[in-house]
Amino acid sequence: MKLIINHSSMQPIYEQIVDQVKGKIMQGELQADTPLPSVRTLSKEIKVSALTVKKAYDALEQEGFIITIHGKGSYVAFANQQLLLEERKKEVEADLEIAIRKGRSCGMNNQELKELFYLVLED
Repeated sequence: MKLIINHSSMQPIYEQIVDQVKGKIMQGELQADTPLPSVRTLSKEIKVSALTVKKAYDALEQEGFIITIHGKGSYVAFANQQLLLEERKKEVEADLEIAIRKGRSCGMNNQELKELFYLVLED
């Protein structure tokens, strides 16, 4: 599994791992029941601590993207389309929040933001 870690990013490394694995699952690159590299193997591949990879795998499992079977490894969970759709909606919401903050930092009021939103939506 090819992951690219940016050590100079403000985003924690485990979050980078989580985001990239989620992306691979949502794009269909990783299918249900696909085995993931062991924590040790992935930590050596991307040159980070095994604890960091473990934290990422735990977060992915908690969110329902992977399952871990003790002694067997971690696997992509059944690709729950509803879960994937909800995850994408969260990403869109976060992007919209960023855009609103940027607009407000430029002095735009709610009406101007709405007008701009509808203008962009029409394209």
